Amino acid sequence: MSANHNPKQNTFLIDLTKCTGCRGCQVACKQWNQLEAEETEFFSGEGYQNPPAMSEYTFTRIKFRDYQKNGENEFAFYKEMCMHCDDPACASVCPVGAFEKTPEGPVIYKADRCIGCRFCMVACPFGVPKYEWSKGLPLVRKCTGCYSRVKEGLKPACATACPTAIEYGPRDEMVKIAKERLANHPDKYIKKIYGLHEAGGTSVLYLTNLPFDELGFKDVTQRPLPDYTWQALRFVPASFLAVGGTLSALSWINHRRERLMNQNATSEQAHTPAEEKEE
Repeated sequence: MSANHNPKQNTFLIDLTKCTGCRGCQVACKQWNQLEAEETEFFSGEGYQNPPAMSEYTFTRIKFRDYQKNGENEFAFYKEMCMHCDDPACASVCPVGAFEKTPEGPVIYKADRCIGCRFCMVACPFGVPKYEWSKGLPLVRKCTGCYSRVKEGLKPACATACPTAIEYGPRDEMVKIAKERLANHPDKYIKKIYGLHEAGGTSVLYLTNLPFDELGFKDVTQRPLPDYTWQALRFVPASFLAVGGTLSALSWINHRRERLMNQNATSEQAHTPAEEKEE
């Protein structure tokens, strides 16, 4: 299976040398997706991070690392988010088709199909999908690349809010810009575009002046991950896949039942006389 490169799909170009750590992208993401705030926690080796980690309430965040430069303390910032892989591993392992790579670029998640099996969490090389631990019947959540905005011709909330570091446009244009910066400023950047080939290529590209591993970027294969997941799934018993199909059907039935109950309740409330409502 080869990477599904679409040169016109929308892609983030994040230049970490231009990131000021303002967290405007982080705030915009929470506002657009109506996500709750989280308390700052201490992580050994990373200092105080806010929010402490990606979670069901945090789809993107700014991490920071301090380092020494010419005898002085400096800070480096790194925007963590879903990489929106060209061939997403999450979609390849999901037994109910809850993940989909769209032609526009974002990898979207369909909660009405999800059965909470967490295969996607195991398969994702970047550790992006997160479990809803706060709920009694948990599913998973992740960044959808603001697909509802993108399909209307708008930029994602984080790219719109960022004043300096994030550009967003067709992948071939973002790759061209990134390569031009590397060629024109060889002393400013590490000679690498992270995301160009990682996991077969992604819709998020990074430039930086520090080694990527020092910033916490994961060293992943350049081979599309579905190549591996399909090999692994060959050995999954057919009976287990049948269980997945059954769970999918039950999930659909339950979601449909809930929707009908909500619709009936709304309808009954709308037709209840005002006198009865007051009583």
